[in-house]
Amino acid sequence: MAPSIQELPIEVPSVSLEKLNLANKEAPKVKRQIEVEGGKTDAKYPHYLPTWNHGQKYPALEPFNHVDPGLSADSSFPDLLPTGTKHIKLTPTTGSEIHGIQLSSLTSAGKDQLALIVAQRKVVAFRDQDFADLPLQTALDFGRHFGPHHIHPTSGSPEGFPELHIVHRYGKPGTSEFDSFLAGRNSSVSWHSDVSYELQPPGTTFLYQFDAPETGGDTLFANQVEAYNRLSEPLKERLHGLKAVHSGFEQAAFSRDKGGVVRREPVKNEHPLVRTHPVTGEKALYVNTGFTRSIVGLKKEESDALLAFLFNHIGRGIDWQARVKWAPGTVVVWDNRVTVHSATLDWDSGERRHLARITPQAEKPYETEYVRKEGHPIHIIESRRPTNRSPSTVTSGSGSSETSTSTSTSLRTPSSTPPYTPSTTSTSTSS
Repeated sequence: MAPSIQELPIEVPSVSLEKLNLANKEAPKVKRQIEVEGGKTDAKYPHYLPTWNHGQKYPALEPFNHVDPGLSADSSFPDLLPTGTKHIKLTPTTGSEIHGIQLSSLTSAGKDQLALIVAQRKVVAFRDQDFADLPLQTALDFGRHFGPHHIHPTSGSPEGFPELHIVHRYGKPGTSEFDSFLAGRNSSVSWHSDVSYELQPPGTTFLYQFDAPETGGDTLFANQVEAYNRLSEPLKERLHGLKAVHSGFEQAAFSRDKGGVVRREPVKNEHPLVRTHPVTGEKALYVNTGFTRSIVGLKKEESDALLAFLFNHIGRGIDWQARVKWAPGTVVVWDNRVTVHSATLDWDSGERRHLARITPQAEKPYETEYVRKEGHPIHIIESRRPTNRSPSTVTSGSGSSETSTSTSTSLRTPSSTPPYTPSTTSTSTSS
C-alpha cells in the first residue's frame, strides 16, 4: 500500500546561518581598468593594470622592529658594482644612474649594498632591467628583503596583489584622476614622501615602468638632507625637538568622495621635523606638502608660517634636486626617509603612463640631538640690565641682593632618542 501524504518523509536541506548571511550580501564592487577600456587594452603588461576592490579591508598596521639591511652592507659594493658596471652621478649630492647590473640577480649581500647606496645617493635609476618581466610574486619577494610590504589604503593594484601600488594615467585629458587633481591647480608639482602619515613609513622604495609617453612624465626628487644642511644653525637648532602631524584622512576622504576604495581606516601620526637616517646618521627635514598638516605645540599662525617656509625652501632648492627621465626597462629606487618627490603631468597626448611601486616599510622616524656645526659661534642674547647694577648681581623678589654663581648658558638638547639601537651585525628583514 502506498504511503499517505502525511507519511511521506519531508527532507529539509541544512543551511548554515553563515551561508544565509552570505547569500543576502551583495558581491563587493570591483572596478577594473581593463573593463574601463572595453575589455581589451594596448597596455604592454595588462596583468599589472589596476583594480579597485571595495571588498578589500585591512586592520590597522602593527608596529614592528626594523633593522635596515644597509647596516650590514660592504661599502665597497663588490656585489652591486662589480667590474663592468657604470655608475653616473646625476648631481654632486643627489641621484645616480647605474648600468650593467640586473637587480633581479642580486644576492642577499647585493641587496644590502643596494640599500646602502640608495641611502647615500638618495635616488638611483637602474637601466635595462628585467624587473617588469618577473612574476609578480617574485618582484614582491625581492622587495621583502627591505621590510614588510605596505598596502596602500586607496590606490589601484593588480588583481590579487594589493601590496603593489599602481601608478596609471591613460586617455584623453579630463578622463583620469590626475586631470581632476589639476582642475583647480596651475601645476602638478606636489612634493611628498609616500604615506608619511603611517607610524612606520617606507624606507627603500622601488618604482618600475611598463608604459610611458614618448616624452614627459619625469619624476623629480629633492634631497631632504641637503635641504636641512642649507639652513642656518640657529634655525636647525630650533627645529630639533619639534614634531609635526602627518595625516592620511584627507587622502581617504578624497577617495571616498570619488567612489574609490579605502582599504584601511586613515590615521594621523606625529613625527620629528628633523629625522636621523639609521645607516648614514644624516639628519634630514621630514615634512612634505602631501601629508604634513601642523607643528605640535605651535599656534596655527605660527605652524602655518614655519611649514610654509620649509615647503618653499624644499621645493625651490634646485641645487639639491634631481630629475629622473623614464625609459623602457627602468627601475628607480629611492629612500623615502630622506627625499621627497613629485610627478610631472606635462603631456596631454593621451599616451599611457603605467608603473608599479613596491613600498617596504622601515623604522619609526626618530631624531638625534642637534650638533652645532664646527666653527659656528654660539650667540647668547642677554637681557638688558640697569646701568646702576653690577652685572653679577641680581635682585630677588624680596628686594635683597644675590650674587650670581654661574655665568654659563646651556643650549637646549632634545630628549628624543632612537626607538632602538641598530645592531652592527643586523640580519636581513626578510628573515
